[in-house]
Amino acid sequence: MSTGTAGSWSDAGQVHRYLARLDGRAPRRAGEDVLASLLPDLPRSVLDLGCGDGRLAALVLGARPSVRRVVAVDSSPPMLQLARQRFEGDERVEVRTWDLGHPIGSLGSFDVIVSGFAIHHLGDERKQRLYAEVARQLLPGGLFANLEVVTSATPELHAEFTRLIGRADDDPEDRLADAESQLEWMREAGLTQVDCLWRWRGFALLAGWAAPAGPLR
Repeated sequence: MSTGTAGSWSDAGQVHRYLARLDGRAPRRAGEDVLASLLPDLPRSVLDLGCGDGRLAALVLGARPSVRRVVAVDSSPPMLQLARQRFEGDERVEVRTWDLGHPIGSLGSFDVIVSGFAIHHLGDERKQRLYAEVARQLLPGGLFANLEVVTSATPELHAEFTRLIGRADDDPEDRLADAESQLEWMREAGLTQVDCLWRWRGFALLAGWAAPAGPLR
C-alpha cells in the first residue's frame, strides 16, 4: 500500500481508486491465499508494514485466531483512516502512523511480519536495510511474507501486466526491483528458506523465515 514517501497517497481519491481497482482481482486473492497457507500454526504477534486499509492484517487475523497483537503501520492518512475503521473496537490491533523510510526497530519483535504492495515504493538501498531490520525483529522461526510488485523480464511483459491490472501507465512512485535480487537481499539479511513461493506476472510472494526455519508447507 503506502509507505508515506509520496504525497499522492494523501489524496483520498487516489486511495479509493487504487482500492477499487485491486480489491476484487483474482490474482491478488490467489497470492493472499498462498500467504495465509505459510503462516505458523499459533502465532501471537504480527507486524503489517504498509498496512493500507488493513486488508492483509485482517486476513492474518481471520486465518490465525491465536494472534493477540497486531501492529499495522502506514503513513497515508486516508489509508490509516480506513484501517482504523476496519479494526474499531478490536483491542488486538494497533494502527500507527509510520514511514517505512524510517527504521522499524522500535516497533518491537513479532512472530510474523507481512507486507502487501508497499515495499516497492522504497529505493533499493532502503529495501535492503528494511529486510535486515525485519530479520532482526522476527522472533526465532518467525515468518516474513512480502506480497509485492516486482519487475517483469521484458518491457513488453511489463506493459501487458499493467494493462491486465487496469493501469494505463506506471505509477511514478514505484521503485520496482526484480524478485531474484530481493530474495538475495533477504538471504543476506539472515533469513532462511527464502524463496518466491507464488507469482503471477508482476505480482510475487517473497518469503523467508528467521532461524530456526519454520517447517515447509
